[in-house]
Amino acid sequence: MDTTTTRAHDGVRTAPRALATEAVHAGRDDLARQGLHAPPIDLSTTYPSYDSRGEAARIDAFATTGAEPDGPPVYGRLGNPTVARFETALARLEGTEAAVAFASGMAALSAVLLVRGSMGLRHVVAVRPLYGCSDHLLTAGLLGSEVTWTGPAGVADALRPDTGLVIVESPANPTLAEVDLRAVAHACGSVPLLVDNTFATPVLQRPAEQGARLVLHSATKYLGGHGDVLAGVVACDEELAGRLRQVRFATGGVLHPLAGYLLLRGLSTLPVRVRAASATAADLARRLAADPRVARVHYPRIGGAMVAFEVYGDPHEVIAGVRLITPAVSLGSVDTLIQHPASISHRIVDADDRRGAGVSDQLLRMSVGLEDVEDLWSDLDQALGRPERGAGNCATHHNEPALADGRAPLRR
Repeated sequence: MDTTTTRAHDGVRTAPRALATEAVHAGRDDLARQGLHAPPIDLSTTYPSYDSRGEAARIDAFATTGAEPDGPPVYGRLGNPTVARFETALARLEGTEAAVAFASGMAALSAVLLVRGSMGLRHVVAVRPLYGCSDHLLTAGLLGSEVTWTGPAGVADALRPDTGLVIVESPANPTLAEVDLRAVAHACGSVPLLVDNTFATPVLQRPAEQGARLVLHSATKYLGGHGDVLAGVVACDEELAGRLRQVRFATGGVLHPLAGYLLLRGLSTLPVRVRAASATAADLARRLAADPRVARVHYPRIGGAMVAFEVYGDPHEVIAGVRLITPAVSLGSVDTLIQHPASISHRIVDADDRRGAGVSDQLLRMSVGLEDVEDLWSDLDQALGRPERGAGNCATHHNEPALADGRAPLRR
């Protein structure tokens, strides 16, 4: 049975529980004894206190360590009880000591870079592909960071005395390339490894168990799961969490309480949604791999609800041709989305770097939702149109679902 280690929440202690159970109950363990069933939404921006000396002491303590203040809340930028429930739940699912939520995934990544940069560790080692805006943030040096791009095997050689972070995304956006996280973590030595776990979610992998010190999520995607909340979160140890809280307080990249509530609710169905969508995605990957209009299919070894595929014809015509599937950026929603990375999510990445990372102009990325597989296939079939003259056929080797890193074909 897949279990996670739980921690105390408001004095409630629990035994190790299965992931599906933890997804439902983490962050809610204290509700029943309060006479509540649904978690409350605390929308307060500030909180009254008649003990100004005590407030001063708590603020001084936060300034020193970044630890969550004991006692009642102080101010919305310092922390929020509803958001804290989501943070507790996500930390339990990822198997880390803590988690810190932000207004978006990019705000979360920016906070990590600011924390390391404030320690004089501005150099970052990163493995492509990453999400396009993450790539741009590093390459442009917008936060004063300097990046060395390398493959997974080159991480150790790329480290410098001022390296503050190693960043990988696995499965990667948008090619679904996978990285041996344990091997990369070993190569990092004492340098923290940050793994973007947005595509996999803790349902499919928990990077902290493989040596990552920070686990990043664009919580906008699978954690929320319904396309109606924008958020980011970093799961990590308490030491780093304290520094991240300090940056969040100083920069104001806080998560709204309603978003925290929606994310906590989203976690309760995360295992069910991810597993159902993954089964459909694997089926569609097999069908696309056998289709003469498709040059190559990328689908990760660990599974998941993301499928990438390269077409022989015009990818823009496929985008324009879908009717049931939504042509939109983002992913992880209950409905299926499709987009052309070279035009949208990775447009901001230099064209040569983009193609060098395997993001071809023919590549389409699809986030599979919870619709019936036959309805989705019917829509894809009509959107792909008639086969191009000279296109491959289902007998060619590159039409089988390939491992996203280009190794031998994946058969399921």
